[in-house]
Amino acid sequence: MTDKTKTERRGWVRKDRTILRERTHEALSSVLPVSIIMLLLFVTIAPVGGNVLMMFLAGAVLLVVGMGLFTLGAELSMMPMGEAVGAHATRAKKLWPALVTCLFVGVLVTISEPDLQVLAEQVPMIPNLALILTVALGVGIFLAVAFLRIAWGIRLRYLLVGFYAAVFVLAQFVPREFLPVAFDSGGVTTGPMTVPFIMALGLGISAMRSDGKAEEDSFGLVALASVGPILAVLILGIIFRGGETAYTAVEIPNIATSRDLIMVFLRALPQYFKEVALALAPIVVYFTVLQATALKLSRRRVFRMAVGFAYTFLGLALFLTGVNVGFMPAGYQLGKVLGALSYRWILLPVGMLVGYFIVSAEPAVYVLNKQVEELTSGAIPQRAMSLSLSIGVCASVGLAMLRVLTGMPIMWLLIPGYALSLLLAFIVPDMFTGVAFDSGGVASGPMTATFLLPFAIGACEAVGGDIVSDAFGIVAMVAMTPLVTIQALGVYYQWKLNRAPKKQAVTTVVSDDEIIDV
Repeated sequence: MTDKTKTERRGWVRKDRTILRERTHEALSSVLPVSIIMLLLFVTIAPVGGNVLMMFLAGAVLLVVGMGLFTLGAELSMMPMGEAVGAHATRAKKLWPALVTCLFVGVLVTISEPDLQVLAEQVPMIPNLALILTVALGVGIFLAVAFLRIAWGIRLRYLLVGFYAAVFVLAQFVPREFLPVAFDSGGVTTGPMTVPFIMALGLGISAMRSDGKAEEDSFGLVALASVGPILAVLILGIIFRGGETAYTAVEIPNIATSRDLIMVFLRALPQYFKEVALALAPIVVYFTVLQATALKLSRRRVFRMAVGFAYTFLGLALFLTGVNVGFMPAGYQLGKVLGALSYRWILLPVGMLVGYFIVSAEPAVYVLNKQVEELTSGAIPQRAMSLSLSIGVCASVGLAMLRVLTGMPIMWLLIPGYALSLLLAFIVPDMFTGVAFDSGGVASGPMTATFLLPFAIGACEAVGGDIVSDAFGIVAMVAMTPLVTIQALGVYYQWKLNRAPKKQAVTTVVSDDEIIDV
């Protein structure tokens, strides 16, 4: 190794340490509010056992460290790799090789998605493999559709109207217990593994166009990748007759000492290292083959991406251990205790409060917010995106708790919610529509699957509801409400533009075609 190479790599290490400190600080800022709220609930109206409390606190620490490492790894590996694969898919200027690539990559990355594994484990009436393969195929097909949309410049709003119309027509022929699972599947597929890759893939594909709307059209891939699994699982529900629908409660280990606590996490850690390794392996193998045969990226870029994969692997394993071992039992117990109170209506405000803060702890939310701010040159700042997402998830968890308490059919909420979001798509600029529907998939990540879903299940069990019909669907609600709140942000920006004096320098979105300074 030459002195120049050694100096360069030392510079990378220093830069990575700086970025890691920033990302860990951001993760702490995201996890701390919801942790404080949980602790206050545990010592006041929702007392839980000391074992649950200790696992929750240890899980929060792992969440912070894991999120910091994961977001750093995503910047160094998943996003550059997605852009490279997207650029390669369009290099030949032929449709069928690019479509095959999108289909294959979509299936591969979705099977690798930890959120999907978590949901499959909690769905009692569909075999895990059947659900995972069905969802992965749905993502692959619709990722190919998303490629065609970008290549041909098709307006996203028209595709969304058509596909969601098909969703709600099919929903009339599906058993009631399949509906929440189908819509939940659309949310969990776009998690921390999938989102950075798919969004970067969109940038790579859009680079083949030179018109002003190319970057704008890179948004919407996550949106379409979320529709595919819903349709696929609905079709599965028509042709598949489910088996046992009984739900197995979350197991909470006995912890008497600090040594017991450490051993609980140490015993779980190898399992999640294995899961993440299996998740990353197909992507690494695919990229390695593509690099050797077609991409031919420089050794410097490949080395940096390899380092990024290492960060991603370690960060995601720690994150999943924290949420599954620490947060899942805490969410379940919190819902169960609150649901057993004489004033069980408290589930609504508590759920809304937790939902407001918990979305900030989703790893993929940071990736989306950062990319949106960069591509819009600050016209849609991260702070505005975060606030809109928090308000949306706050509302969605409140509606989900209302379903738990009343047994309200999920379609009573999904139909008007999606109707309003699709109506807004014809009012706001296209970019806001793409960002909004992407945000729906991003908001429903591992924190939703491993904390909010067990929270709803615990509450539903306490009130005596039907877990499959009433508790499942919370992921779908979390995926739906940001569609409205982000597009409402677009309405606000349009209103702000109309009120701004003509000579005042305000950078904003003014049309479907461009972002300019007025």
